This record gives sequence, structure tokens and C-alpha cells, in this order.
Amino acid sequence: MENQSRNFIEQIIDQDLQEGRVDHVMTRFPPEPNGYLHIGHAKSILLNYGLSQEYHGKFNLRFDDTNPTKEKSEFVESIENDVRWLGADFEDRLFFASDYFDEMYEAAVKLIRKGKAFVCDLSAEEIRAFRGTLKEPGKDSPYRNRSIEENLTLFEEMKEGKYEDGSRVLRAKIDMSSPNMNMRDPVIYRIAHISHANTGDKWCIYPMYDFAHPIEDAIEGVTHSICTLEFEDHRPLYDWVVRELEYAQPPRQIEFAKMYLTNVVTGKRYIKKLVENGVVDGWDDPRLVSISGLRRRGFTPESIKMFVELSGISKAQSSAEYAMLEYCVREDLKLKRDRVMGILHPLKLIIDNYPEGQTEELEVENNLENPELGSRKVPFGRELYIEQEDFMEVPVPKYRRLYPGNEVRLMHAYFVTCTGVDKDENGTVTAVHCTYDPLTRGGNAPDGRKVKGTIHWVDAKSALPCEVRLFENIVDEEKGVYDEETGELNLNPNSLQILSDCYVEASLKGAKAPDSFQFVRTGYFCVDSKLSSDEHLVFNRIAALKSSFKLPG
Repeated sequence: MENQSRNFIEQIIDQDLQEGRVDHVMTRFPPEPNGYLHIGHAKSILLNYGLSQEYHGKFNLRFDDTNPTKEKSEFVESIENDVRWLGADFEDRLFFASDYFDEMYEAAVKLIRKGKAFVCDLSAEEIRAFRGTLKEPGKDSPYRNRSIEENLTLFEEMKEGKYEDGSRVLRAKIDMSSPNMNMRDPVIYRIAHISHANTGDKWCIYPMYDFAHPIEDAIEGVTHSICTLEFEDHRPLYDWVVRELEYAQPPRQIEFAKMYLTNVVTGKRYIKKLVENGVVDGWDDPRLVSISGLRRRGFTPESIKMFVELSGISKAQSSAEYAMLEYCVREDLKLKRDRVMGILHPLKLIIDNYPEGQTEELEVENNLENPELGSRKVPFGRELYIEQEDFMEVPVPKYRRLYPGNEVRLMHAYFVTCTGVDKDENGTVTAVHCTYDPLTRGGNAPDGRKVKGTIHWVDAKSALPCEVRLFENIVDEEKGVYDEETGELNLNPNSLQILSDCYVEASLKGAKAPDSFQFVRTGYFCVDSKLSSDEHLVFNRIAALKSSFKLPG
């Protein structure tokens, strides 16, 4: 029964430990530093790190920096920040593939000496043509049977920079008739006269990912190389490399299904274009599902961990709705954050019978569901701001909020009755006038009378002006993410709404990123890490208060 509650990766590791194939567990997360990480990478990070913790093992963060043409130090820094933020500890266990370039070169030489690798002069196009198809076997390269001595000499000369980019490659000598295309004499080294961020100009030949990755794992002592399902067809090559290089403790590759979110953009090429065209304000734009974008929007590591756990670990491809991600952040924040009052579309409310110049402080609980969060003092005065939608001059049926002659409760404060309005020359209501019942302080009437509506407010004199940003999906969900004819994104023109004349209660003075709050009746909001300052508060909506999403089962 115990195995039924454990995912298939845990079952494999359990068996490896029981049978003595390994006596410890080491995992790794091996990103390429060619872009920012997204929600799918979070699953891999948390899975690999979680397994290392479960088995009291070790976890490595290793950058697969074997392609210097696409790599930037900006991406390295962002990835480190993301991994740390998710709670995966890699201190003293940070590595780079480029740390092992000498060992990789020696490994390639070893394969040549064993007659398992050769230098090939075919162009990239010719190699593709010789490769065959899924139905037809490939053809041997005319250079496949070069002598070991000639291959050693040519490979050394490649390293010394004697040949132009693309003129020669080193290929593994495996089987051109293999049903697995990855085994048809794959390229394992190419020439690239380009400086590398870590090694400078030391190398002008660089290993291919499929050759480098198993060597990195083996050198570091990784026991279980856990990767996504698209690498399943590459596993025979992974195993061939570690077998032919005769590692005493070869790592074992295990594949799991990626985590897909519906109607989101994760492709680096598309995000790069959005950034370059100014559609978003960077890889950390809160409308993106990059980890830095989710962090800036106000998601927590705990909410993403919950989302990953709900998604599960399996071999079967599946998708999750963005609504499930929002469900997770609501569940995480609802008992942890203060519930404060913020007005997004302000309308002045004047209490005519409240003493002019008087201000009082109301004691308000920070979170009714969690008394441990304590309470705060909220200023109250004669002039307030309420939400425009909480007043109607001519109410629709069953409208329970403020309208002429109706009495409502001001949350935490008093009962008020609407007595009239001020209007501008266009007939637009600019202020609502009320009277209050001073005996209803705290929101209850001593005579037991009830009101059907409760609205929130902020004190006009002490409230903090702020900007609020509301987000929708960056793509048009009805049309789908991509235009089938052009291949371009179907962008949603309303993905960002900026509300510049908002107010929040005075208790939020000094709020800084990553502080987050529940704005009562409105949603969860956080301070924007990029745009907010003491002089200009900017809040991002993390998620609305409610959703139609329900957990399956």
C-alpha cells in the first residue's frame, strides 16, 4: 500500500537503494542560461530539490553553459535568484558545465581512441541528409572510417583553432541504422570561435548538450538525472556516453511529464519578442508566467509548491488551468495577510452631521479568520472615499448598497443614510451626502435594527494615494495563444489596466515589495517591486477574491 502513495520516481529510487545500486541520492537542476525560468521549471526545481531532501541527499544547481552564443550573465543571476526564492538550497553546490570542459575534451579523445568517435567534414545540411528518416536508415559518412590517428590529429587541430566554424565536427560512432534518430552518429563537438562567459577564449570547440550533460552528471556524482519527457528518446545516447566512458557509478536518467498551463506564453522566443517590442516591461512582467514575473505579481513560493503538488508527478502529459495557480495563492495568503481597505474607483462621501475637524481611530482586526495577526488603528473622519459601484442614484432591483434614503453599514464604523448628492455640470455625481448614527460605532445598532448592505471606505484626509494595476491574460484566450496562419501570438489588448487615482488606508504607509495584502471585497494585491516607491505606491493585483475553479474530486 505504501508504494501506491509514492510517485513512480520515488519508487525507482527506493528500489535502487534497496538493491544497492546506489547508497545515497544526489539530484540536480541543470538550466541553460539563455532566458528566464518559467512555471514549468519550478516543477523541476521543486521535484529535484524535494527528492534530495526526502532522501537526505544533496542537490546541485548547475548551469549547462555549453552554447556561448545564447548565454548571458543576466540569465545566470535571474536563475540563481529564482531557485533561491523557491527555497532550493544550493549553497556550496553551484556548478557550471564549463567547469568540466577539460574533462569533456579528454572524454572525447577517449572515445576517439576506442574507435567510438570520428571527425566528420560533412556540412550541417549534408549530415541531415545522410541521417535518413524514421522509415529509412541513415547512410554512413564518407569520413566515418578515418583512422584513430587521423581523428586524434584533426580533433587536436580543431581545438587549436585551425578550422572555420561549421567546417568540421566530432561525431560519435554508433549506428546509422538505429530506429532512434539520436543514435545515428550524433554530433558531440562543434567549432565555434566565440568567447565564453566563464572560459574566455580558451576554447573554440564546444561540446553538444547530449554529450556534455551525462558527463556533468557523472563527474558530480549525480545518482538520478531527472528530466522532462522530451529527453526520453535521448536516454539511449545518455546511457551510451556514460557506458563508453566507463564511469564507475553511472547516473540514471528518469523522465517525467512537463507541467503545462493552458493559455500562457512560455516560449523564450516569444517572450523575447514581447520584451523587445515593449509589449511587456521585461522578463519579470507580472502578466508572464516566468518565475520572476510570478514573484513580482505577488505569488509566493508556498503557493507555487502547492500548485506543483496538486499537478502531481507522472509520465502522462497533462495541462492545468491558470485558475488553479490563483486558487493556490489564495489558499496560501488568506490566513497570512492583513485584510485592509482600498478604493480603486473613488467617490467622495460626506457625513454632514459628523463634527467638522474631528478624527477618531477605530480598532480593526487584521484578519477575522486569524486572530494571531492582531489589530490596527484605522482613522475615520467626516469625509471618506467609497467605491463608485457602491452608490446608485437610481438603484436596480435587489441593490443593497448606498442610494438616496437607504441605510448601510460602513465596515468597522457606523450606519449611514444617504441624504443627497453633488453633481457637476454634466450631471455626474461627484459626492454623496449622508448622516450617521453615532450610536452604531463598530457596526451594530443598539436598538437591534439591521441593514442589508456593508461597504468599505477609506478616510479622505489620511488615505494614501496609489496606483493599482489589474492584469488579464496577455493572450486572447478565446482565439488561443497562437495565430495558426502567422504563428504570432494572439495578444489581448486589455491585458493591463492601470488605475492611477486609487486610495488605500493609512496603515499601508511604508509598504514595500514583496508586502502583500487582501483588499477587502476586491482581491489580493502586492507592492510592485519595480515601480513602487515611498512617494508613489504601486500595487499589483495577484488574484481576485473568488473564482469558479474547484479542485477535482
